Amino acid sequence: MKAIVQTTEGDPAALELQEVPKPTLQPGEVLVKVAASGVNRADLTQAEGNYPPPKGASDILGLECAGEIADAGDTNREVGEKVGALLVGGGYAEYVAVPEGQLLPIPEGFSFAETAAVIETACTVWSNIVMEVGLSKGETILIHGGGGGIGLMAIQIAKAIGATVAVTAGSAEKLEVCKSYGADILINYKEQDFAEELKNQCDVILDIVGGPYLKKNMFALAKGGRMITIGLQGGNKAEINMGVMMMKDISLHGTTLRRRSPEVKAEIVRQTVKNVWPMLEDGRVKNHIHETLPLADAAKALNHLVESSHTGKVVLVQ
Repeated sequence: MKAIVQTTEGDPAALELQEVPKPTLQPGEVLVKVAASGVNRADLTQAEGNYPPPKGASDILGLECAGEIADAGDTNREVGEKVGALLVGGGYAEYVAVPEGQLLPIPEGFSFAETAAVIETACTVWSNIVMEVGLSKGETILIHGGGGGIGLMAIQIAKAIGATVAVTAGSAEKLEVCKSYGADILINYKEQDFAEELKNQCDVILDIVGGPYLKKNMFALAKGGRMITIGLQGGNKAEINMGVMMMKDISLHGTTLRRRSPEVKAEIVRQTVKNVWPMLEDGRVKNHIHETLPLADAAKALNHLVESSHTGKVVLVQ
């Protein structure tokens, strides 16, 4: 099969379309013929050499895809069935092996590209802001990186829940996009101090920055606030003021979706399909595709993330 291969370790620009062996199915897996693959920051981090795949997983990039089942293996699925898939890797390829529990239906009215653009973001957002920290109606959530794929998905899901949404982004243009998707409070982190703007107001913070933002995030959290860190774009080390944490009853959480067990991922998929797919189908949550590119242009796709020149998702199509 054809797949994207990294020819120089640590160089996200060194990605080429080459012939590689087709995956061999393990018990409980199906083979999906990929039509579209979502591009995520974790792919860039892996290509930079900082996020190796879990042991035994494919070293091919790609954490989500959509296409048709080409081989149902020992499952009861049907060849030709149109599906989305949450992956541990391998999405930038013609075929990928997927545990049955990580298959998702195509939302009604969605194309393969639109489906591939929402799987990882929807599963990440729902599992973190709802399953992990319990965002509820009437609360205030701060979403860092509001203009990205995760950010735009989080804005919409939080609004559908009934929360007030604050976002940070680095340009007026990105903040306008956030506003168009429902954000209530817009903060340009290059011009404003989000901690001062939101002092003691945030019930939940969805953080992608990590260490450099910890002190400010704790300042912005309300009493009983919960912070969930899902990315470390700014670094992985920080000093915690335990006194503030105790006085404000703050809880700090951190997760990575990729390294969770197949059983946990299957439950995340189940709950995401149950709760988010109806939002996609009735229009409460919309996908936002910045650009679709041929699979061979994977390096160009990752460069959008390097330059932070995109809003929403970039999708590779075949």
